[in-house]
Amino acid sequence: MKKFAVVALCLLIAVSAWAAGGKVVVYTAHEETIINALVPMFEKETGIKVEYVKMGSGDVIKRAKAEAARPQADVIWSIGGEQLEAENQILAPYTPKEWDKINPVYKVGTNWLPYTGIMNVFIVNTKMLTPDKYPKSWTDLMDARFKKNISSARADKSGSSYMQLCNVLSIYGDKGWDIYKGIMKNMVISASSGAVPKFVNDGEQAVGITLEDNAFRYFAGGGPVAIVYPTDGTVAAPDGIALLKGAPNLENAKIFIDWCLSKPVQEYLVDAMARRPVRIDTKDPKGLVPLSQVKTIPYDFGWAAKNKDAFVKKFVDIAMELGL
Repeated sequence: MKKFAVVALCLLIAVSAWAAGGKVVVYTAHEETIINALVPMFEKETGIKVEYVKMGSGDVIKRAKAEAARPQADVIWSIGGEQLEAENQILAPYTPKEWDKINPVYKVGTNWLPYTGIMNVFIVNTKMLTPDKYPKSWTDLMDARFKKNISSARADKSGSSYMQLCNVLSIYGDKGWDIYKGIMKNMVISASSGAVPKFVNDGEQAVGITLEDNAFRYFAGGGPVAIVYPTDGTVAAPDGIALLKGAPNLENAKIFIDWCLSKPVQEYLVDAMARRPVRIDTKDPKGLVPLSQVKTIPYDFGWAAKNKDAFVKKFVDIAMELGL
């Protein structure tokens, strides 16, 4: 009887150990549809259970930072690179499998890895504007004819909108604040960055400042929209995935990151999200302008992260002055 009890206890311990090691905990700002597609795929292929918490990108960082002394999660999945760069001290360096297949242009992070390629664009409503009236550059958005006709999210709330602000400052330096203030005078602020292209598609505003993949979905879906790449330059940069320092499920976290950067998953993201892949052996989304035909500018994540508090404060001050 005692022998049976010992065997049962050993089995219980073994099962518990397997269960504890059979999961990965993820904090993410990814779209729910993508999470719902990728998580079951990963679990089926690896046998590892994914426990995820979906939050806004700012909340992801706040929670991970608050838990840094005793991490409750293993991986941060798909948030803006400047946010990861700003808090890179809570992240652990990791070189994933097939690192040689990652495009060098996206290898820009400190302790975080590129996940998908993103780019700032303008989306325009083709029923409201003819091609000769499209804004071609960031400075065009200051034109009085766009007053209350530009949809944008807030740079103090949205990671992508903060990158758009930094895009202007990267091109024009200190003069960029006057340009961005001129653009803000024409803005109608959206509650979220994801709503920006929808407002343009639905004819609420004529122009939106958004990410390429968000605009492309409406374009590919047959909406009355066109995509414009700013002639004075647009940031082409990655969002990121990162291993948290002290991750309780370290090996499974590495497996998850390797899987997310694998060719099949990157190809899925190209098809599902129209995101540009970070791998050199994966094609861009069909229907998008080749990257070689877009005037891109380098994005200094360290600079954007270092100055974020000051830049956000200045944005808020201007927004209050303008009544936004």
